[in-house]
Amino acid sequence: MKQGVHPQYIETSVTCACGHKIETRATKPDIKIEICSQCHPFFTGKAKLMDTEGRVERFLNKYKKK
Repeated sequence: MKQGVHPQYIETSVTCACGHKIETRATKPDIKIEICSQCHPFFTGKAKLMDTEGRVERFLNKYKKK
């Protein structure tokens, strides 16, 4: 491999907007993200399903156990 072509692979900290920090390795010294697994609604169980046309209810009724 050629010398001086590849970027440095260094220790970095990934910081979420909620304040959660993750230590990892990357080619950038600091990475800032907007959402992580600690604050994402899907992973925290706070996700709400917006059903304005009743599709979910129709599906549940169609496949409801009798």
